[in-house]
Amino acid sequence: MTSIDLPLEGRLTRYELVGRPVPLQKRALTDFPRVAFAAAHVVADTLADNEPWLTPAIDWERTLAFRHRLWDLGLGVAEAMDTAQRGMGLGWPEARELIRRALAEARGRSGALIACGAGTDHLAPGPDVSIEDILRAYESQIEAIEAEGGRIILMASRALAAAAQGPEDYIRVYDRILSQVKEPVIIHWLGEMFDPALEGYWGNADHMEAMKTSLAVLEAHAEKVDGIKISLLSKEKEIAMRRRLPKGVRMYTGDDFNYAELIAGDEKGYSDALLGIFDAIAPVASAALQALGEGRNGEFFELLEPTVPLSRHIFKAPTRFYKTGVVFLAYLNGLQDHFVMIGGQQSARSLAHLAELFRLADRAGALADPELAVARMRRVLAVHGVD
Repeated sequence: MTSIDLPLEGRLTRYELVGRPVPLQKRALTDFPRVAFAAAHVVADTLADNEPWLTPAIDWERTLAFRHRLWDLGLGVAEAMDTAQRGMGLGWPEARELIRRALAEARGRSGALIACGAGTDHLAPGPDVSIEDILRAYESQIEAIEAEGGRIILMASRALAAAAQGPEDYIRVYDRILSQVKEPVIIHWLGEMFDPALEGYWGNADHMEAMKTSLAVLEAHAEKVDGIKISLLSKEKEIAMRRRLPKGVRMYTGDDFNYAELIAGDEKGYSDALLGIFDAIAPVASAALQALGEGRNGEFFELLEPTVPLSRHIFKAPTRFYKTGVVFLAYLNGLQDHFVMIGGQQSARSLAHLAELFRLADRAGALADPELAVARMRRVLAVHGVD
């Protein structure tokens, strides 16, 4: 049996791997009863001569190959979102190039579902930023994506959160943007646990009050909205909003703590998915969704529920550092040759955190090749002085 010494609970402990890896199997969107996007990460170029904290360098070949892997599994790609370190290492110039390249790859294959993040991140928040400035920033990014034939995920705006005086400013911005988009969009309500700069989004710190403003926008523009992704890490709030959505508007779960039960749904409805954790557990998520589509609900939960403790660990507070765990799993699974991130974000989590992630990933069947994962975990331990 494969084993490794891991720093668990403050001391080195021998851990025996017990997981049964879920095999990689090609699937199509039509195999699933839910729309399922994985928010995809980017792979850093470690050979570039750059300043990692200041200037991102991307390994385009590996980054795009990972998107093809998601498509092979039947998952859609949510491009240039927070999982791709948007606003935490990936600026709009790099995001725009990522979107251009990913859309070109999608055009080259049948049934490749992709939607791209449009925001205002090239506009720095500040006291002199007006609502008109924010509108122009949104319009600029949307225009660039639509010019490439891309579908829009309308991201939350830090500049809007800083400048808005109340709900009416949010309504003004979303009214204008939604009246202009070419195709129905996915609106992303990203909670402050993912980005502290977004606290009070929709004009109210109380999520239930903020929800009223968001729902008013959806009701006024239902024909221009495919769905809303809410990332509040609260199944109760998601279900409450899901039951109040206008007809035809989807709820895309962004709840990386409770996604299994939210996707399965209840007698009053279910959530589709747009999740960062699906980047890390793509083969498991794909197999589980196929099982759900074939009426094997027990197998759906058997596959997906063991991944929930892993996801809760990866997304633990400070939640914004979850990208480190996502990229670490990609490294363990041989999807990139290094554990280095743009912005130096590989340092955002401790060795103890990574060791527990390894253990939970094994138990979730999310280590594709346990022997490779052990060898790579040992390299990371050695770099940290544990040999």
